[in-house]
Amino acid sequence: MSGLNIRKKLDLVSLWGHISLRRKKQFWLLLILMIIASLAEIISVGAIIPFLGVLTSPDQFYEHHLMQPLISILNIENSSQLILPLTFIFIGAAISAGMIRISLLYVMTRLSFGTGADLSIDIYRRTLYQDFSVHTARNSSEVINGIITKTNTVIHKIIMPILIIISSTVLLIGIMSILLSINTLIALISFIGFGSLYWLMSLYTRTKLKSNSATIADQSTSLIKSLQEGLGGIRDVLLEGSQEFYCKIYRDADIPLRRASGDNLFISLGPRYVMEALGMAFIATLAYFMTQEESDIQGAIPVLGALALGAQRLLPILQQAYAAFSSIGGNIDSYEDVLKLLNQKIPSYVQKHTITPIPFEKNLEIRHLSFRHSLRSPWIFKNVNLKLSKGAKVGFVGTTGSGKSTLLDITMGLLTPTSGELYVDNLLIEKKNIRAWQSHIAHVPQNVFLSDGTIEENIAFGIPKELIDHRRVKESAQKAQLVDLINDLKDGYQTIVGESGSRLSGGQRQRIGIARAMYKQADVLIFDEATSALDNKTEREVMSAINSLDHELTIFIIAHRVETLKGCDIIVKVDNGNINIGSYKDIASSED
Repeated sequence: MSGLNIRKKLDLVSLWGHISLRRKKQFWLLLILMIIASLAEIISVGAIIPFLGVLTSPDQFYEHHLMQPLISILNIENSSQLILPLTFIFIGAAISAGMIRISLLYVMTRLSFGTGADLSIDIYRRTLYQDFSVHTARNSSEVINGIITKTNTVIHKIIMPILIIISSTVLLIGIMSILLSINTLIALISFIGFGSLYWLMSLYTRTKLKSNSATIADQSTSLIKSLQEGLGGIRDVLLEGSQEFYCKIYRDADIPLRRASGDNLFISLGPRYVMEALGMAFIATLAYFMTQEESDIQGAIPVLGALALGAQRLLPILQQAYAAFSSIGGNIDSYEDVLKLLNQKIPSYVQKHTITPIPFEKNLEIRHLSFRHSLRSPWIFKNVNLKLSKGAKVGFVGTTGSGKSTLLDITMGLLTPTSGELYVDNLLIEKKNIRAWQSHIAHVPQNVFLSDGTIEENIAFGIPKELIDHRRVKESAQKAQLVDLINDLKDGYQTIVGESGSRLSGGQRQRIGIARAMYKQADVLIFDEATSALDNKTEREVMSAINSLDHELTIFIIAHRVETLKGCDIIVKVDNGNINIGSYKDIASSED
């Protein structure tokens, strides 16, 4: 891909804006190291002339005026004594240049991977702070692929190649300067000739690289999606015998992805072998003509050796630069996807170190609420009003899709009303104080997420292990009626629950969810169909745990069946965007 085409699409300014000040300083230090490496290359290539010269014409070099300072310092008495010191000088220059190049590669690699880690962490952080509506609107496989796969692609295929291009340019300037000083015409012919060949190849392959870039970006997301769906629904996959169906989805994404990646690798590395062959032919031709033109063959050898060594250094640098441009062109779509994730806005409250809860002493109120998910979706609520008192136990009932969970999501500040407002003690809840309201709330969903850790770690969810308050964990377990269960377990609170709580029953998982809410010390508890997947006996046990909670807590319970809400002070029936408020007796009788 041509440099012009890359510059049109590769927004490096935005990427630079996401790099930390510390990393930016490291990049400037890297540039200094690149310049030092370039100077070392100049010295190593330049040192070949006196080295070969003293081997072929020692007397001529012994009498050269540039050799006199060295002869004087080393107290050399004849030309044969020049060979050993010049040999050491050449070896020292070559080894030093090699060590500096290794150091440059090490620093470039560490810096690119360190920057990649920074970007990946930044994307994950920004993603976690996005509104709930953003998360529900996009597939999680897109985000996971962006954070893991595409960020790695940016490290290997964008950041590292950019550093290689910069390094190659600096080294190229250094090597060309010494070659131009040796033989201007030959240096220009070799540089323009090989450079033009690489440029023509980049023009020829750019369409293929662009197509491969889109394939890699799209199919890598499809790959993650197929894995999530196949493994995430493994119970149904096994029961339905649909393994081959998911294998086909995976295969249809994996094969094009690997073919495109392989094509890109061949395009970037293939020209090297052609150029090496042409380079050898060029040096052989050059040697022939120089020996034909030079009356003194011995005088031609040092110059020819320097040009040969320079060409030997020049070709790999041109190849690296070409491969880097090809890498960028073949992965630019993934880079743009990563940049979109990096450009996600984060709320202003993130900058605050602590969140002070707003007062909640009287009630919360929804005024003139209307809501729909998008301009094209139907209205879920239109001009709804609801006022609920602190300390009340409120049940929400309605058919599937009636809007119960949506209403609670708005109450929790997860969804923003299309129109209307949410007030807490007559204070308008908006972006600037949403976290201060949410600090009151603990949520227990139908499927409580449990990490593959201990019961204690899952109760004190999100708290570093060394900071867990063990006394508070036990108090929370007591309130959730978990103590008897835990005491019967061999490892007690240190029992591993398994992935997603696979070693526990549904009722036990729900009670851990309740205990987690208690550990948070929230005064507003929301149970979103927390018992709908349980059998009748387990549902009664969980509801008994809920009903035994502190009466000063404000509790909202979503349920499919009115019978589940017998212990509630009031019940809100949600039906086709309308709400009806009454006692359990009123709502139950209207159901009959």
